[in-house]
Amino acid sequence: MVRRLETLESTRERITAAAFDLHATIGPSRTTISRIAERAGVQRHTVYHHFPNLDALYAACTEHGIRATSMPVATSWDHIADPTERMRAGLADIYAWFRANERMLANVLHDIDPEAPPPTEPDVFEIRMMAVHAALAGGWVASDGDRASLDALITHAMAFDTWRSLTSAGLADHDAIELLVRVATRVAAGTL
Repeated sequence: MVRRLETLESTRERITAAAFDLHATIGPSRTTISRIAERAGVQRHTVYHHFPNLDALYAACTEHGIRATSMPVATSWDHIADPTERMRAGLADIYAWFRANERMLANVLHDIDPEAPPPTEPDVFEIRMMAVHAALAGGWVASDGDRASLDALITHAMAFDTWRSLTSAGLADHDAIELLVRVATRVAAGTL
């Protein structure tokens, strides 16, 4: 019985890893169940047995991707009291992760349908990013109006497209981070 459970778990992990690899290299929209099955070395019906719908497969794929790529964890910066230093450290980790996973992130984000209804509940990735936002937004002192602007700026600073735009315009990661921290400091102070 234990051996059978280990085999089932191993097969599920192979399927999940195959789906993630395909999403990373060709994008979710071009990833088919047949391709996943072929890459995982299983039959199509085995994929459906483990994942009866695409939502279940995508959830497992996202969780696998977070583990496999070592996505930054917000608690890594808990010990940094100064919000500007925490933002620097957090964005440095996030931008390094973006750089290491640029192709995968570009493929996955490219395939998001902007007209699709939003999910009813956040997925693991969104939950992780909300925790990152909370960590980077914590400790800043700003008035209510400035607080809303600061929160929007932090959300923007954490976005893959923001990093990609700033670095493709010629800024090094460090310079992009310093620019965003300077802007955040001015927004929080009400001078921008």
